[in-house]
Amino acid sequence: MNDIGIPVRDIAADVARIGRVLGSAGVGLEGGGVWGDAAHYLVEDGEAALRALTIAGIPGAECRGVVLAALPADRPGALGTMMTALATARIHVHAQYSDHDNRKVFVVDDIEGARRALA
Repeated sequence: MNDIGIPVRDIAADVARIGRVLGSAGVGLEGGGVWGDAAHYLVEDGEAALRALTIAGIPGAECRGVVLAALPADRPGALGTMMTALATARIHVHAQYSDHDNRKVFVVDDIEGARRALA
């Protein structure tokens, strides 16, 4: 799985266009959202997403691999424990969000290190 990070200015209009472009290209969004000036979406085929966005003239999109980790949602503090493990391992987190299967999506600078930290 991959995270597609896309700069946005007008959230409603930009995300509407991104959704139309990716949908027309057959790229499904498995999770994500918008924070500040960037949209982040979990996609299976990052190359197809980047290609579709580029063809549509949407600039600045980036594709990164992600770490998916089960989130024990019934355990208060679970996210804090996960983030502490990443911080202790000195993993830089670019973004984190949830997917449609209640897993945490971590966009990090060291995928293998993050997997070890979260094991």
